[in-house]
Amino acid sequence: MADVRLVLRSTRVLTPEGPRAAAVAVADGLIDAVLPHDAPVPARARLVELGDDALLPGLVDTHVHVNDPGRSAWEGFRTATRAAAAGGITTLLDMPLNSLPPTTTVDHLRTKQDVARDKAHIDTGFWGGAVPGNVRQLRPLHEAGVFGFKCFLSPSGVEEFPELGPKRLRAALTEIASFDGLLIVHAEDPGRLTAAPQQKGRRYADFLASRPREAELDAIAHLIGLARSLDARVHVLHLSSADALPAIADARRDGVRLTVETCPHFLTLTAEEVPDGATEFKCCPPIRERANQDALWEGLADGLLDCVVSDHSPCTADLKTADFADAWGGISSLQLGLPAVWTEARRRGHPLHDVVRWMSAGPARLAGLSRKGAIAPGRDADFAVMAPEETFTVDPAALHHRNRVTAYAGRTLHGVVKSTWLRGVQIADHSQILHRTGRLLERPTGERKAP
Repeated sequence: MADVRLVLRSTRVLTPEGPRAAAVAVADGLIDAVLPHDAPVPARARLVELGDDALLPGLVDTHVHVNDPGRSAWEGFRTATRAAAAGGITTLLDMPLNSLPPTTTVDHLRTKQDVARDKAHIDTGFWGGAVPGNVRQLRPLHEAGVFGFKCFLSPSGVEEFPELGPKRLRAALTEIASFDGLLIVHAEDPGRLTAAPQQKGRRYADFLASRPREAELDAIAHLIGLARSLDARVHVLHLSSADALPAIADARRDGVRLTVETCPHFLTLTAEEVPDGATEFKCCPPIRERANQDALWEGLADGLLDCVVSDHSPCTADLKTADFADAWGGISSLQLGLPAVWTEARRRGHPLHDVVRWMSAGPARLAGLSRKGAIAPGRDADFAVMAPEETFTVDPAALHHRNRVTAYAGRTLHGVVKSTWLRGVQIADHSQILHRTGRLLERPTGERKAP
Protein backbone atom coordinates (compact mmCIF):
# COMPACT_ATOMS: atom_id res chain seq x y z
CA MET A 1 0.00 0.00 0.00
CA ALA A 2 1.25 3.50 -0.88
CA ASP A 3 1.61 6.31 1.65
CA VAL A 4 -2.07 6.49 2.52
CA ARG A 5 -3.04 9.73 4.27
CA LEU A 6 -6.84 9.58 3.94
CA VAL A 7 -9.46 6.88 4.41
CA LEU A 8 -13.18 7.40 3.79
CA ARG A 9 -15.39 4.73 5.33
CA SER A 10 -19.06 4.14 4.50
CA THR A 11 -21.60 1.35 4.67
CA ARG A 12 -22.59 2.29 1.11
CA VAL A 13 -19.64 2.73 -1.26
CA LEU A 14 -20.79 2.73 -4.89
CA THR A 15 -18.13 0.63 -6.65
CA PRO A 16 -18.31 -0.54 -10.29
CA GLU A 17 -19.41 -3.94 -8.96
CA GLY A 18 -22.20 -2.42 -6.92
CA PRO A 19 -22.70 -0.94 -3.44
CA ARG A 20 -20.77 -2.37 -0.54
CA ALA A 21 -19.57 -1.46 2.93
CA ALA A 22 -15.95 -0.43 2.45
CA ALA A 23 -13.06 1.80 3.41
CA VAL A 24 -11.51 3.74 0.51
CA ALA A 25 -7.81 4.50 0.94
CA VAL A 26 -6.39 7.58 -0.80
CA ALA A 27 -2.74 8.31 -1.56
CA ASP A 28 -1.34 11.18 -3.64
CA GLY A 29 -4.77 12.14 -4.94
CA LEU A 30 -5.56 8.65 -6.23
CA ILE A 31 -7.63 5.78 -4.89
CA ASP A 32 -5.03 3.36 -3.55
CA ALA A 33 -7.38 0.58 -2.47
CA VAL A 34 -10.99 -0.27 -1.72
CA LEU A 35 -10.75 -2.21 1.51
CA PRO A 36 -13.17 -4.09 3.76
CA HIS A 37 -15.20 -1.81 5.99
CA ASP A 38 -13.37 -2.96 9.10
CA ALA A 39 -9.85 -2.85 7.63
CA PRO A 40 -7.19 -1.28 9.90
CA VAL A 41 -6.55 2.40 9.20
CA PRO A 42 -2.88 3.21 8.42
CA ALA A 43 -1.15 5.00 11.28
CA ARG A 44 -0.69 8.35 9.54
CA ALA A 45 -4.04 8.38 7.75
CA ARG A 46 -6.98 10.62 8.57
CA LEU A 47 -10.21 8.63 8.89
CA VAL A 48 -13.46 10.19 7.68
CA GLU A 49 -16.44 8.26 9.00
CA LEU A 50 -19.44 8.63 6.68
CA GLY A 51 -21.74 6.17 8.41
CA ASP A 52 -24.68 5.30 6.15
CA ASP A 53 -24.15 8.24 3.81
CA ALA A 54 -23.42 6.96 0.31
CA LEU A 55 -19.94 7.46 -1.17
CA LEU A 56 -20.28 8.00 -4.92
CA PRO A 57 -17.60 8.65 -7.53
CA GLY A 58 -17.59 12.34 -8.35
CA LEU A 59 -20.05 13.12 -11.12
CA VAL A 60 -18.82 13.95 -14.63
CA ASP A 61 -20.90 16.49 -16.58
CA THR A 62 -19.93 16.62 -20.24
CA HIS A 63 -22.53 19.22 -21.28
CA VAL A 64 -22.10 22.61 -19.60
CA HIS A 65 -22.37 26.09 -21.14
CA VAL A 66 -20.12 28.29 -19.01
CA ASN A 67 -20.32 31.31 -21.40
CA ASP A 68 -17.02 32.76 -20.18
CA PRO A 69 -15.53 35.00 -21.57
CA GLY A 70 -17.90 37.25 -23.46
CA ARG A 71 -21.21 36.38 -21.83
CA SER A 72 -19.97 35.94 -18.29
CA ALA A 73 -23.00 37.88 -17.02
CA TRP A 74 -24.89 34.70 -17.93
CA GLU A 75 -22.43 32.37 -16.20
CA GLY A 76 -18.69 32.19 -15.48
CA PHE A 77 -16.13 29.56 -14.61
CA ARG A 78 -16.01 30.59 -10.97
CA THR A 79 -19.75 30.42 -10.38
CA ALA A 80 -20.41 27.41 -12.60
CA THR A 81 -17.71 25.29 -11.01
CA ARG A 82 -18.80 26.32 -7.50
CA ALA A 83 -22.34 25.21 -8.32
CA ALA A 84 -21.00 21.97 -9.75
CA ALA A 85 -18.91 21.29 -6.64
CA ALA A 86 -21.91 21.90 -4.40
CA GLY A 87 -23.87 19.38 -6.48
CA GLY A 88 -21.32 16.56 -6.32
CA ILE A 89 -19.80 17.18 -9.78
CA THR A 90 -16.00 16.98 -9.88
CA THR A 91 -15.41 17.20 -13.65
CA LEU A 92 -17.14 19.18 -16.38
CA LEU A 93 -16.63 19.79 -20.07
CA ASP A 94 -17.44 23.26 -21.37
CA MET A 95 -19.41 23.74 -24.57
CA PRO A 96 -17.81 25.83 -27.34
CA LEU A 97 -20.63 28.33 -27.84
CA ASN A 98 -22.23 31.20 -25.94
CA SER A 99 -18.77 32.46 -25.04
CA LEU A 100 -17.04 35.15 -27.07
CA PRO A 101 -15.00 34.00 -28.82
CA PRO A 102 -16.46 30.53 -29.43
CA THR A 103 -14.02 27.62 -29.22
CA THR A 104 -13.60 27.18 -32.97
CA THR A 105 -9.84 27.80 -33.31
CA VAL A 106 -6.79 26.96 -31.22
CA ASP A 107 -6.31 30.64 -30.39
CA HIS A 108 -9.88 30.82 -29.11
CA LEU A 109 -9.32 27.68 -27.04
CA ARG A 110 -6.25 29.26 -25.45
CA THR A 111 -8.26 32.37 -24.65
CA LYS A 112 -10.88 30.30 -22.87
CA GLN A 113 -8.26 28.27 -20.99
CA ASP A 114 -6.57 31.46 -19.81
CA VAL A 115 -9.88 32.68 -18.39
CA ALA A 116 -10.73 29.36 -16.72
CA ARG A 117 -7.33 28.51 -15.26
CA ASP A 118 -7.54 30.52 -12.05
CA LYS A 119 -11.30 30.18 -11.58
CA ALA A 120 -12.05 26.46 -11.82
CA HIS A 121 -13.08 24.81 -8.57
CA ILE A 122 -13.36 21.43 -10.30
CA ASP A 123 -11.53 19.75 -13.19
CA THR A 124 -12.55 21.38 -16.46
CA GLY A 125 -12.11 20.38 -20.09
CA PHE A 126 -13.32 21.81 -23.38
CA TRP A 127 -15.21 20.80 -26.47
CA GLY A 128 -14.30 22.40 -29.77
CA GLY A 129 -16.82 23.67 -32.29
CA ALA A 130 -17.52 22.67 -35.90
CA VAL A 131 -18.96 25.62 -37.80
CA PRO A 132 -19.00 26.73 -41.43
CA GLY A 133 -15.47 27.52 -42.61
CA ASN A 134 -13.39 25.90 -39.85
CA VAL A 135 -12.77 22.38 -41.21
CA ARG A 136 -9.02 23.10 -41.33
CA GLN A 137 -9.12 24.05 -37.65
CA LEU A 138 -10.54 20.72 -36.48
CA ARG A 139 -7.34 18.66 -36.47
CA PRO A 140 -5.30 21.42 -34.75
CA LEU A 141 -8.01 21.72 -32.10
CA HIS A 142 -7.97 17.95 -31.62
CA GLU A 143 -4.19 18.03 -31.21
CA ALA A 144 -4.54 20.93 -28.75
CA GLY A 145 -6.61 18.73 -26.45
CA VAL A 146 -10.33 19.34 -27.05
CA PHE A 147 -12.49 16.30 -26.34
CA GLY A 148 -14.46 16.47 -29.57
CA PHE A 149 -16.50 18.87 -31.68
CA LYS A 150 -20.00 20.22 -31.30
CA CYS A 151 -22.20 21.26 -34.18
CA PHE A 152 -25.80 22.28 -34.75
CA LEU A 153 -28.03 21.10 -37.59
CA SER A 154 -30.45 23.98 -36.94
CA PRO A 155 -29.77 27.57 -35.80
CA SER A 156 -27.96 27.70 -32.46
CA GLY A 157 -29.49 30.94 -31.22
CA VAL A 158 -26.19 32.87 -31.40
CA GLU A 159 -24.93 34.29 -34.68
CA GLU A 160 -21.25 33.53 -34.04
CA PHE A 161 -21.93 29.76 -34.00
CA PRO A 162 -23.87 28.93 -37.20
CA GLU A 163 -25.33 25.55 -38.02
CA LEU A 164 -23.87 23.10 -40.54
CA GLY A 165 -25.89 22.30 -43.65
CA PRO A 166 -25.71 18.78 -45.12
CA LYS A 167 -22.60 19.33 -47.27
CA ARG A 168 -20.66 21.08 -44.54
CA LEU A 169 -21.74 18.46 -42.00
CA ARG A 170 -20.36 15.70 -44.20
CA ALA A 171 -17.12 17.62 -44.77
CA ALA A 172 -16.65 18.22 -41.04
CA LEU A 173 -17.45 14.62 -40.10
CA THR A 174 -15.13 13.30 -42.82
CA GLU A 175 -12.28 15.33 -41.35
CA ILE A 176 -13.10 14.32 -37.77
CA ALA A 177 -13.32 10.65 -38.74
CA SER A 178 -9.85 10.89 -40.32
CA PHE A 179 -8.34 11.22 -36.83
CA ASP A 180 -11.06 9.16 -35.09
CA GLY A 181 -12.43 12.18 -33.27
CA LEU A 182 -15.91 12.59 -31.86
CA LEU A 183 -18.70 14.77 -33.27
CA ILE A 184 -21.41 15.76 -30.78
CA VAL A 185 -24.58 17.08 -32.34
CA HIS A 186 -27.60 19.20 -31.48
CA ALA A 187 -29.91 17.06 -33.59
CA GLU A 188 -33.03 18.89 -34.77
CA ASP A 189 -33.84 18.98 -38.48
CA PRO A 190 -34.17 22.61 -39.68
CA GLY A 191 -36.75 21.78 -42.32
CA ARG A 192 -39.05 20.20 -39.76
CA LEU A 193 -38.64 23.22 -37.47
CA THR A 194 -39.41 25.66 -40.28
CA ALA A 195 -42.52 23.72 -41.25
CA ALA A 196 -43.84 23.55 -37.70
CA PRO A 197 -46.33 26.18 -36.48
CA GLN A 198 -44.56 29.17 -34.97
CA GLN A 199 -46.73 31.04 -32.51
CA LYS A 200 -45.58 33.78 -30.17
CA GLY A 201 -47.02 34.03 -26.70
CA ARG A 202 -47.19 32.54 -23.23
CA ARG A 203 -48.70 29.13 -24.03
CA TYR A 204 -46.29 26.24 -23.53
CA ALA A 205 -48.37 24.08 -25.85
CA ASP A 206 -47.59 26.46 -28.71
CA PHE A 207 -43.87 26.30 -28.01
CA LEU A 208 -43.96 22.50 -27.80
CA ALA A 209 -45.69 22.34 -31.18
CA SER A 210 -42.91 24.47 -32.68
CA ARG A 211 -40.25 21.81 -31.85
CA PRO A 212 -41.90 18.57 -33.06
CA ARG A 213 -40.55 15.10 -32.34
CA GLU A 214 -40.06 14.55 -36.05
CA ALA A 215 -37.30 17.17 -36.04
CA GLU A 216 -35.22 15.00 -33.73
CA LEU A 217 -36.14 11.77 -35.50
CA ASP A 218 -35.16 13.02 -38.97
CA ALA A 219 -31.93 14.60 -37.76
CA ILE A 220 -30.85 11.45 -35.92
CA ALA A 221 -31.68 9.28 -38.95
CA HIS A 222 -29.43 11.52 -41.06
CA LEU A 223 -26.62 11.30 -38.51
CA ILE A 224 -26.90 7.52 -38.37
CA GLY A 225 -26.54 7.34 -42.14
CA LEU A 226 -23.46 9.55 -42.09
CA ALA A 227 -21.85 7.72 -39.18
CA ARG A 228 -22.45 4.41 -40.94
CA SER A 229 -21.05 5.53 -44.30
CA LEU A 230 -17.97 7.23 -42.83
CA ASP A 231 -17.39 4.81 -39.91
CA ALA A 232 -17.42 7.92 -37.73
CA ARG A 233 -18.06 8.44 -34.03
CA VAL A 234 -21.21 10.52 -33.42
CA HIS A 235 -22.87 11.49 -30.16
CA VAL A 236 -26.44 12.79 -30.00
CA LEU A 237 -26.85 15.56 -27.45
CA HIS A 238 -29.82 16.05 -25.10
CA LEU A 239 -32.23 13.53 -26.57
CA SER A 240 -35.75 14.70 -25.81
CA SER A 241 -37.94 12.55 -28.06
CA ALA A 242 -38.17 8.85 -27.24
CA ASP A 243 -39.46 8.26 -30.78
CA ALA A 244 -35.82 8.03 -31.89
CA LEU A 245 -34.97 5.10 -29.60
CA PRO A 246 -35.87 2.31 -32.07
CA ALA A 247 -33.65 3.84 -34.77
CA ILE A 248 -30.85 4.20 -32.22
CA ALA A 249 -31.23 0.55 -31.22
CA ASP A 250 -31.17 -0.60 -34.85
CA ALA A 251 -28.07 1.47 -35.61
CA ARG A 252 -26.20 0.02 -32.67
CA ARG A 253 -27.10 -3.52 -33.65
CA ASP A 254 -25.58 -2.71 -37.04
CA GLY A 255 -22.33 -1.57 -35.42
CA VAL A 256 -22.80 2.17 -35.98
CA ARG A 257 -20.62 4.08 -33.53
CA LEU A 258 -23.41 6.13 -32.01
CA THR A 259 -23.82 7.28 -28.42
CA VAL A 260 -26.70 9.25 -26.92
CA GLU A 261 -27.34 11.37 -23.84
CA THR A 262 -30.39 12.79 -22.14
CA CYS A 263 -30.78 15.37 -19.37
CA PRO A 264 -32.29 15.67 -15.89
CA HIS A 265 -35.08 17.97 -17.05
CA PHE A 266 -36.33 15.46 -19.63
CA LEU A 267 -36.38 12.74 -16.97
CA THR A 268 -37.96 14.74 -14.15
CA LEU A 269 -40.17 17.47 -15.68
CA THR A 270 -43.15 17.03 -18.00
CA ALA A 271 -44.98 19.24 -20.45
CA GLU A 272 -48.23 18.75 -18.54
CA GLU A 273 -46.82 20.56 -15.51
CA VAL A 274 -45.26 23.58 -17.27
CA PRO A 275 -47.33 26.71 -16.53
CA ASP A 276 -47.99 29.15 -19.34
CA GLY A 277 -45.45 31.97 -19.21
CA ALA A 278 -43.02 29.92 -17.08
CA THR A 279 -40.08 30.17 -19.47
CA GLU A 280 -37.64 28.89 -16.85
CA PHE A 281 -38.82 25.54 -18.31
CA LYS A 282 -37.89 26.47 -21.89
CA CYS A 283 -35.14 24.49 -23.57
CA CYS A 284 -34.46 23.15 -27.06
CA PRO A 285 -35.37 20.43 -27.76
CA PRO A 286 -38.26 20.84 -25.36
CA ILE A 287 -39.56 19.07 -22.29
CA ARG A 288 -42.19 16.69 -23.66
CA GLU A 289 -45.19 14.78 -22.34
CA ARG A 290 -45.28 12.30 -19.48
CA ALA A 291 -45.64 9.26 -21.76
CA ASN A 292 -42.53 10.32 -23.64
CA GLN A 293 -40.67 10.63 -20.33
CA ASP A 294 -41.68 7.09 -19.40
CA ALA A 295 -40.19 5.86 -22.68
CA LEU A 296 -36.93 7.74 -22.02
CA TRP A 297 -36.62 5.95 -18.69
CA GLU A 298 -37.15 2.65 -20.51
CA GLY A 299 -34.35 3.63 -22.89
CA LEU A 300 -32.07 4.27 -19.93
CA ALA A 301 -32.94 0.91 -18.39
CA ASP A 302 -32.29 -0.83 -21.72
CA GLY A 303 -28.88 0.83 -22.14
CA LEU A 304 -29.83 2.83 -25.24
CA LEU A 305 -28.94 6.09 -23.49
CA ASP A 306 -25.31 6.27 -22.43
CA CYS A 307 -25.37 9.10 -19.92
CA VAL A 308 -27.36 11.80 -18.18
CA VAL A 309 -25.79 15.27 -18.23
CA SER A 310 -27.09 18.71 -17.38
CA ASP A 311 -27.04 20.83 -20.56
CA HIS A 312 -26.63 23.67 -18.05
CA SER A 313 -27.47 26.65 -20.27
CA PRO A 314 -28.04 29.74 -18.12
CA CYS A 315 -28.83 33.33 -18.96
CA THR A 316 -29.66 36.56 -17.17
CA ALA A 317 -33.15 36.76 -15.70
CA ASP A 318 -34.28 39.42 -18.17
CA LEU A 319 -33.83 37.01 -21.09
CA LYS A 320 -36.41 34.66 -19.59
CA THR A 321 -39.34 36.74 -20.81
CA ALA A 322 -42.86 35.35 -20.45
CA ASP A 323 -43.08 34.80 -24.23
CA PHE A 324 -41.91 31.28 -25.06
CA ALA A 325 -41.01 32.29 -28.61
CA ASP A 326 -38.66 35.07 -27.49
CA ALA A 327 -37.22 33.78 -24.20
CA TRP A 328 -33.74 32.27 -24.08
CA GLY A 329 -33.90 28.49 -24.11
CA GLY A 330 -31.89 26.80 -21.41
CA ILE A 331 -32.25 25.19 -17.98
CA SER A 332 -29.78 25.67 -15.15
CA SER A 333 -29.31 22.50 -13.15
CA LEU A 334 -25.62 21.97 -12.32
CA GLN A 335 -26.19 22.04 -8.57
CA LEU A 336 -29.44 20.06 -8.69
CA GLY A 337 -28.97 17.37 -11.33
CA LEU A 338 -27.96 14.56 -8.97
CA PRO A 339 -30.85 14.91 -6.48
CA ALA A 340 -33.33 15.59 -9.29
CA VAL A 341 -32.43 12.40 -11.16
CA TRP A 342 -32.13 10.36 -7.96
CA THR A 343 -35.58 11.53 -6.79
CA GLU A 344 -37.23 10.24 -9.94
CA ALA A 345 -35.02 7.15 -10.21
CA ARG A 346 -35.89 5.95 -6.70
CA ARG A 347 -39.59 6.58 -7.39
CA ARG A 348 -39.31 4.32 -10.43
CA GLY A 349 -37.41 1.60 -8.57
CA HIS A 350 -33.89 2.26 -9.88
CA PRO A 351 -31.03 1.83 -7.40
CA LEU A 352 -28.46 4.54 -6.76
CA HIS A 353 -25.93 2.38 -8.59
CA ASP A 354 -27.84 3.10 -11.83
CA VAL A 355 -27.61 6.87 -11.26
CA VAL A 356 -23.84 6.54 -10.78
CA ARG A 357 -23.60 4.66 -14.06
CA TRP A 358 -25.59 7.32 -15.91
CA MET A 359 -24.06 10.44 -14.35
CA SER A 360 -20.47 9.44 -13.59
CA ALA A 361 -19.23 6.32 -15.36
CA GLY A 362 -21.12 6.98 -18.62
CA PRO A 363 -19.98 10.57 -19.20
CA ALA A 364 -16.41 9.67 -18.20
CA ARG A 365 -16.41 6.89 -20.79
CA LEU A 366 -17.82 9.21 -23.45
CA ALA A 367 -15.02 11.72 -22.89
CA GLY A 368 -12.29 9.10 -22.54
CA LEU A 369 -11.54 10.19 -18.97
CA SER A 370 -10.06 6.91 -17.81
CA ARG A 371 -9.19 8.20 -14.33
CA LYS A 372 -12.69 9.49 -13.61
CA GLY A 373 -16.08 7.92 -13.06
CA ALA A 374 -15.43 5.04 -10.65
CA ILE A 375 -14.35 4.22 -7.12
CA ALA A 376 -11.57 1.81 -8.01
CA PRO A 377 -7.80 1.61 -7.45
CA GLY A 378 -5.82 3.93 -9.72
CA ARG A 379 -8.72 6.34 -10.32
CA ASP A 380 -8.69 9.95 -9.16
CA ALA A 381 -9.97 10.24 -5.59
CA ASP A 382 -13.04 12.22 -6.68
CA PHE A 383 -16.10 11.64 -4.52
CA ALA A 384 -19.59 12.89 -3.78
CA VAL A 385 -21.03 12.06 -0.37
CA MET A 386 -24.82 11.97 -0.42
CA ALA A 387 -27.56 11.16 2.08
CA PRO A 388 -29.98 9.37 -0.28
CA GLU A 389 -32.98 9.35 2.05
CA GLU A 390 -32.76 12.97 3.19
CA THR A 391 -34.84 15.62 1.42
CA PHE A 392 -34.63 19.35 0.81
CA THR A 393 -36.75 21.98 -0.90
CA VAL A 394 -35.06 23.90 -3.71
CA ASP A 395 -34.47 27.53 -2.78
CA PRO A 396 -33.03 29.54 -5.68
CA ALA A 397 -31.22 31.80 -3.21
CA ALA A 398 -29.13 28.81 -2.10
CA LEU A 399 -27.75 28.12 -5.58
CA HIS A 400 -24.25 29.10 -6.68
CA HIS A 401 -25.25 29.67 -10.32
CA ARG A 402 -24.63 33.28 -11.33
CA ASN A 403 -28.30 33.72 -12.23
CA ARG A 404 -30.55 31.82 -9.87
CA VAL A 405 -33.34 31.08 -12.30
CA THR A 406 -34.41 27.46 -11.99
CA ALA A 407 -37.25 25.24 -13.12
CA TYR A 408 -36.82 23.29 -9.88
CA ALA A 409 -37.73 26.14 -7.51
CA GLY A 410 -39.93 24.90 -4.67
CA ARG A 411 -39.57 21.21 -5.54
CA THR A 412 -38.75 18.76 -2.75
CA LEU A 413 -35.93 16.45 -3.78
CA HIS A 414 -34.33 13.37 -2.27
CA GLY A 415 -30.56 13.22 -1.92
CA VAL A 416 -28.62 15.82 0.06
CA VAL A 417 -25.04 16.24 -1.16
CA LYS A 418 -23.06 16.56 2.05
CA SER A 419 -19.53 16.89 0.69
CA THR A 420 -17.50 16.78 -2.51
CA TRP A 421 -13.87 15.67 -2.85
CA LEU A 422 -11.44 16.28 -5.72
CA ARG A 423 -8.29 14.15 -5.80
CA GLY A 424 -8.59 13.54 -2.06
CA VAL A 425 -9.20 17.18 -1.07
CA GLN A 426 -12.61 18.17 0.29
CA ILE A 427 -13.79 21.06 -1.89
CA ALA A 428 -17.38 21.41 -0.63
CA ASP A 429 -19.10 20.89 2.72
CA HIS A 430 -22.85 20.85 2.05
CA SER A 431 -23.20 24.02 -0.04
CA GLN A 432 -20.13 25.74 1.41
CA ILE A 433 -17.21 25.82 -1.02
CA LEU A 434 -13.92 25.18 0.77
CA HIS A 435 -11.09 24.96 -1.76
CA ARG A 436 -10.35 25.66 -5.40
CA THR A 437 -8.22 22.80 -6.71
CA GLY A 438 -9.58 22.35 -10.23
CA ARG A 439 -7.27 21.62 -13.15
CA LEU A 440 -7.69 22.15 -16.87
CA LEU A 441 -8.04 18.83 -18.66
CA GLU A 442 -7.09 17.63 -22.10
CA ARG A 443 -8.07 14.63 -24.18
CA PRO A 444 -7.74 11.68 -23.82
CA THR A 445 -7.11 10.94 -20.12
CA GLY A 446 -7.40 14.31 -18.42
CA GLU A 447 -4.01 13.83 -16.78
CA ARG A 448 -2.23 16.90 -18.11
CA LYS A 449 -2.66 20.55 -17.34
CA ALA A 450 -3.42 22.65 -20.37
CA PRO A 451 -0.47 24.79 -21.46
